[in-house]
Amino acid sequence: MKTDLHPTYFPKAGVKCACGNSFTVGSTKEFIETEICAQCHPFYTGTEKVLDTLGRVQKFKDKLAKKQPPKVKKVRAKKEEKTI
Repeated sequence: MKTDLHPTYFPKAGVKCACGNSFTVGSTKEFIETEICAQCHPFYTGTEKVLDTLGRVQKFKDKLAKKQPPKVKKVRAKKEEKTI
């Protein structure tokens, strides 16, 4: 096997978020700076808001409500005449 193939692993690598939160993880980098973490991410904090600024969802629901089921055409089977 080749020696010195794998990078150095730091079991206590420091991570610092832009919000000020810091914690340790295992990584191949000794120190990691991140912009967002679980403490400040809107999904995890419950502050996430879904905005429908153009009204596309409501427009779709209105369009779907107006749509009527397609008319089914009745097709009669033709009887074949027997000639003797």
